[in-house]
Amino acid sequence: MLKKEKEERYQAEIICMDELVPSDHLLRKIDKVIDFSQIYEFVEDLYCPNNGRPSVDPVVLFKMVLIQHLYGISSLRRTAEEVRMNIAYRWFLGYQLNQQTPHFSTVSYNFKHRYTSETIEKIFVWILDEINNAGYLSPEAVFIDGTHIKANANIKKTVKKAVPKAAKIYEEQLMKEINEDREKHDKKPFNNDKKPPEEKIINESTTDPESGVFHKGEHKKCLAYTVQTACDKRGYIMDVTVNPGNVHDSVAFDELYDRATKRYPEINAVVMDSGYRTPWICKKVIDDNRIPVLPYKRPMNKKGFFPPYDYVYDFYYDCVICPNNKILNYATTNREGYREFKSKGYICENCPKKKQCTENKKSEKTVTKHIWDSYLDKAEDIRHTPEYKALYEKRKETIERVFADAKEKHGMRFTLFRGLAQVTNWVRLKFAAMNLKKYAIHRWNNLFHLRFCFIFPIFSV
Repeated sequence: MLKKEKEERYQAEIICMDELVPSDHLLRKIDKVIDFSQIYEFVEDLYCPNNGRPSVDPVVLFKMVLIQHLYGISSLRRTAEEVRMNIAYRWFLGYQLNQQTPHFSTVSYNFKHRYTSETIEKIFVWILDEINNAGYLSPEAVFIDGTHIKANANIKKTVKKAVPKAAKIYEEQLMKEINEDREKHDKKPFNNDKKPPEEKIINESTTDPESGVFHKGEHKKCLAYTVQTACDKRGYIMDVTVNPGNVHDSVAFDELYDRATKRYPEINAVVMDSGYRTPWICKKVIDDNRIPVLPYKRPMNKKGFFPPYDYVYDFYYDCVICPNNKILNYATTNREGYREFKSKGYICENCPKKKQCTENKKSEKTVTKHIWDSYLDKAEDIRHTPEYKALYEKRKETIERVFADAKEKHGMRFTLFRGLAQVTNWVRLKFAAMNLKKYAIHRWNNLFHLRFCFIFPIFSV
């Protein structure tokens, strides 16, 4: 029986590290498609050239964080250990087998204290610009959605706190149109005197106050951050914003939309799920000469009662017709921007469909229509077109795939960082790594296809 000699461990060999890394390794693909020396320009102002001892190469620091996010390593401490033992990682960083790699604390300190949010933003945009210049980005249609990341905080360590309600971005514009509508109907306009904001009670974490309580289903809840993401039809992440976990998708939409459209004015269609189906979002997108692509949203009516779409609004006579073909006349326009249409109690009292319509003691039915409801109707018409039906179907292979890969392959289910700024930087670096990975694989596959067609031209026809 042959036996492996243990002494072979201590034999000296002359080897080339480049030969030990497979030719199709992911890090080789990444190294070929992008020039990392560009990073020096982003961090030049953060270093002193003639004072103190030499620092660790910033490209090396960035590459170590890139390795962490590419392979979904949970912490920088574990990443430093993997870099020390993995030959491919050493080759990517430019370290020989006998060289000492950077300590994890060095990497952590630089990304927490030296590199600002602007630096991380520049790196994210730089990678995206490289992808766009190569012709791989398709910003004509953007897919927007949000997901939650579990915060590094215990849900049991919270305190009750009263905070002012956040003012809506469109509040002034809405109030202006409300008063115009009220004056049109001979109603007194509302007073525009600003009142102190209303307060609401929230559960604030004592560990990470900038996180928010996210309800997972009916009974389970946790502290989390919500990540609003925009991607193109190929799955490249075009922009991202991070908010507390208790912020609704429709509220966090404006910041992401403004950022994405400012950077890519050629965006034509905005694809979203039903959580974004609000009058303001539809109005904002349509007024910008863009197309909102939204799905059907089930009516939130009481079981056994008529759905809202059974009450038809008549634009000519400015009234609502009920399922029994009776008229509900205009009553008022409230502060939330809803027109109220009310029926006559003496008419509805003996209606055969009353049990499916109202439980009001006076037998009155009130139907509300938002002053921006016409934009929802336009979005509904767009939904039925074959072109945008097919575009909406791509959500499952674009934005949903982005979130699935980020959580399953790149470790984005939870974060070890605390604070909105640190979590935002962490998410941007992770998405930058994902974009770079996808870009490298696309370039590699295209190059392989060209080689195949050159060698076997008969099969490419």
